[in-house]
Amino acid sequence: MCRQLSLSTDYSELESTFKLDESRIAYRPRYNIRPTQLIPIIMEQEGRRVLDAYRWGLVPFWAPDAINANLTAVAENSSYFRMVERRRCLIPCNGLYYWRKHEKRMHPVRVVLQTGGIFGIAGLYECWRSPQGEDHYNCTIVMSRANRTVSEFDSRMPAILDRDEMEAWLQPSSLELDYLNRLLKPIDDERLHLYPVSPLIQYEHHDDSRCIEEMDLKRAWIKA
Repeated sequence: MCRQLSLSTDYSELESTFKLDESRIAYRPRYNIRPTQLIPIIMEQEGRRVLDAYRWGLVPFWAPDAINANLTAVAENSSYFRMVERRRCLIPCNGLYYWRKHEKRMHPVRVVLQTGGIFGIAGLYECWRSPQGEDHYNCTIVMSRANRTVSEFDSRMPAILDRDEMEAWLQPSSLELDYLNRLLKPIDDERLHLYPVSPLIQYEHHDDSRCIEEMDLKRAWIKA
């Protein structure tokens, strides 16, 4: 399960990478994004590429794992098929966090592209109004099977899309489930790099550049 990620880049890189037409948020870099927090997402609306921020985690919980989704499971739920049909999004990211076991202790690692650049994760979003009249804007990360790098930590990983796959994922005319599932393949291991980072990421209030700095494990504070 993916529970932490980063988007530590400036808006200009985000804008050029994803060809944004509009931002509806006051964007700032994030170094330690966690479930239930607002997370930047990219949607295609009326032919425009829009950046917004939605809560990470679907409400109500239509499945036990509401922060990460299996596309087939969502599509088989008639109440949520409209997300697959009309509410696909990209979740921009430049690092995934996992915890590695080191003897009897644990330390965090960050998985990034070898290039150090941003990538787009397949996502779904939902908008609904509660009986109390409150508007809810939620999203979830769509998963693929894990590649060799991530399989050390989990059997699944976020579905990282190439540029043409991102375009296809956002295309509202693409509705065939088998076709969409084919986009959700694990990224090649050779394109990823993994390195140890500070255990400060276990604390929600730590959201600064220290979270992504490489740690010297000989001197690092390692979580028991």
